Amino acid sequence: MRLGAELRRLRHRESLTLEQVCDRLGWASTSKLSRIELGQSRPDLADVLDLLDVYSVPPGQREVLIVIARDAATGRGWSKALGEMGERQRAYAELEAGVARLVEYQPVVVPGLLQTPAYARLRVTAGALLDGEVDVEADVRARLARQEVLRRADPPRYTALLDERACDPGGVPIEVWREQLRHLVALADRPNITIRVVPRDSAARGGIHPLTGFSHYAFPDPADPRTVLVETLTTDLRLVTEAEVARYERLAEWLLAVALPVDETAALLARRAEKPVVPRPRAAPEAAVPDGH
Repeated sequence: MRLGAELRRLRHRESLTLEQVCDRLGWASTSKLSRIELGQSRPDLADVLDLLDVYSVPPGQREVLIVIARDAATGRGWSKALGEMGERQRAYAELEAGVARLVEYQPVVVPGLLQTPAYARLRVTAGALLDGEVDVEADVRARLARQEVLRRADPPRYTALLDERACDPGGVPIEVWREQLRHLVALADRPNITIRVVPRDSAARGGIHPLTGFSHYAFPDPADPRTVLVETLTTDLRLVTEAEVARYERLAEWLLAVALPVDETAALLARRAEKPVVPRPRAAPEAAVPDGH
């Protein structure tokens, strides 16, 4: 991502379009360069050297970018330790591996990093209704392995903002739902984890309300670009430009301003976990809320 951001900045400095650069290098499509700049693919070192030539990068800066490119290329095998995972989970896992601060908002479901195995299995199974090729058990194993990032020696500071709807059963079997809520209460005791509920009758400043879940990532090195992933039905949008990321940072601040305090959130979750519930029948499409990560 950092490499892509630097290459995009250099292209803008030279006042070159994607098409002009690709024409000079003989690349068949601008999609290759676009994916490199967005941090969605790791380029070969030879491609990076060609781009640095096109942008007339001086020796000192050139060496720095070559080091970053080599680091990116040698890091591609780390995720094998997480088991098999689909493209969407891999995008989250790669960002989580190096994140220092993570703020996540979910309007309907519990975030993947906080899910119990039983809850995760139901969420993955629901998503498989739209994509029959999902290996449910492999996806669950990968999701649970990703949670190790919150237990490592130097864990990131993680803040989960949950719409109150995410604390409802929502078609989930009652015992699975209770176990999940108790799990959230236990996780909230960890010093690096903050869980806060946004009441269903509250809205951020001006009545704005996120329509989809999003995750905001900040990294230890200030030179690494802050990133937002926005969850959609079929894919996740990766935003890295300053203007786009700043809008989500403001939105997260406004949601925090109306969310319940930590202690009130824990009390609410504990009450919900023990409250007698008569499950209401749900239509299949409503119960099958996709959960990409």
